Amino acid sequence: MYTTSSVFLKSLADAGITHAFVNWGSDHPALLEDLERQRIQGDGNTKPEIVTCPNEMVALSAAQGYAQVTGKPAAVIVHVDVGTQALAGAIHNVDRGRTPVLIYAGASPFSSNKELKGSRNEWIHWLQDIPDQTAIVRQYMRYTAQIGSGSTASQYVNRALQIATSDPKGPVYLWARREVMEQEVPEPLPINSLQMWPALEPAAVTRIVSALLASDYPLIITSFLGRNHRAIATLVALATLLSIPVASSCPSVVNFPFSHPFYSGVTFLAPGAHSPILPAADTILVIDCDLPWIPANNAPSAGTRVFVVDGGDPLHTTSSVGSWHVGAELVCHADAEVALEQILEGVRSFDGRGSRPFSDPRLQKDILNRGKALKARHEEMVRNLEEAEASYPSAGVAGGMPRAWITVPNILGVLRRATNGLRTLILNESISNYPLVWSHIRPEAPGSVLSSGGSSLGWALGAAVGAHIGEGVAGAQGTGRNHDLIIVIVGDGSFMFGVPSSAYWMARKYNTSPKLSMVGVHPHGHGSRATGEKLSVGFGPDCPDYSQIAVAASANWAWGKRVGATPADSGKEALKSVIGEAVSVVVQQGRCAVVDCVIESI
Repeated sequence: MYTTSSVFLKSLADAGITHAFVNWGSDHPALLEDLERQRIQGDGNTKPEIVTCPNEMVALSAAQGYAQVTGKPAAVIVHVDVGTQALAGAIHNVDRGRTPVLIYAGASPFSSNKELKGSRNEWIHWLQDIPDQTAIVRQYMRYTAQIGSGSTASQYVNRALQIATSDPKGPVYLWARREVMEQEVPEPLPINSLQMWPALEPAAVTRIVSALLASDYPLIITSFLGRNHRAIATLVALATLLSIPVASSCPSVVNFPFSHPFYSGVTFLAPGAHSPILPAADTILVIDCDLPWIPANNAPSAGTRVFVVDGGDPLHTTSSVGSWHVGAELVCHADAEVALEQILEGVRSFDGRGSRPFSDPRLQKDILNRGKALKARHEEMVRNLEEAEASYPSAGVAGGMPRAWITVPNILGVLRRATNGLRTLILNESISNYPLVWSHIRPEAPGSVLSSGGSSLGWALGAAVGAHIGEGVAGAQGTGRNHDLIIVIVGDGSFMFGVPSSAYWMARKYNTSPKLSMVGVHPHGHGSRATGEKLSVGFGPDCPDYSQIAVAASANWAWGKRVGATPADSGKEALKSVIGEAVSVVVQQGRCAVVDCVIESI
């Protein structure tokens, strides 16, 4: 005997959903009943596999981490309006990060006199019945729908997943009343979804190619091209062919290997913090980019030729207030990998109309000289990073406040060297230290560093759990890269927003052992005019013992230690010792580790 809940779960499984991150409530008895039916009638397992999450935001963050690693959506199941609200800022992150996730929430029953199976029988069913539950999340969703019958549930699931996995990818939200999920129905039929990969029009290819070949100072800016790992190799090929520098603007993924001599660095668009090439650039290709520059802070020169390519939402229509406007000759809706392949082929075959052909000796000389200059600039950038990593603060005070004993570059330099030779996945939610982490970690491999793609804090801890589960699935299917170590880099605020009591309980339950968390806290130091504590944005002077929160939440399974709080536990050797021990705990013992690093206050 099947119910709508049976149809719903089977439709998820048939569509390729392997895991559901859940927080159960009184609207889910039919789902729980069908999962138990699967266990009894099958091999003791369920499809999809259930991951219990004590907190809804952690659940959605875990589903996002899963999707970021596997490239495939997971499901999230929450409880009525209150569970939908508790998804909190994670909704923003999956929306802005263009991450496909199917969210399902039950709703209060609509009958109250036992007219139907599943009628109201608890007082909360009156309190949790609101006029428009979908309104809580609608503006962040690619698609919302109410499942009104078991006979059409499969169609709604497949329609939702079709939209979630089509560009611009993102979250979808389904909901149903309890009586509907209890309805007896026949077995569902699967429905296949479609995917399109748009290309540039030939005229656009010609114009972009002509501009790049005529350019003296070309520049490529991207934020998330690397979500498609194959696109990175094509970008590297184009940049290498024409000696074009590549800048990562507010990146959420590795877009270009750090060691490439034409890598121009990372920017989060603060005044004066953009690529030094931007002011001189005469042709800019903006491809899969959230925001290439802030005009009030940094902008290209007047007359610069700009071309925008985006595979999902080139006009950024999901930002309905304000403007997203780049004065561009062309704004193109095209898949980055396909577009770059077209541009590469166009460069090689260009006949010189309106510009020099690629084979022109003078053009080849210009490309060679530009490449030499970019290489020298890259070498200087690396030297500056190494000097910052090697320079440890001296004892004393600054501005009347105790000076921190270690810096963020100190920490990141030691971490990078301690994990050299390991395949690492880094989840970066360092916020004010985003630029330093992206620069000092020096990422090379596609998919080796991830951020949420949004701005709501609390993503990383849950995402690490989901990423670990996703790596297991991808590894079993032979479609993913198994990492030796998952590293979470967060500030103290992000750590607490991530609900560590819930995240580390999940880590223990699902044995997500390859996780090392680096927490930067701020009990000392000062800002430009006042301390974070004075401005009420810090957590000092008596900070929580962050690492021991993880230890307690995991019933003493996780390992934790603080470094940098006093002169005795500071300096290069102390930092190397603690981080080395943490890496050993994770890699050799299979446990989570948290290193609590005391740095200067904001």
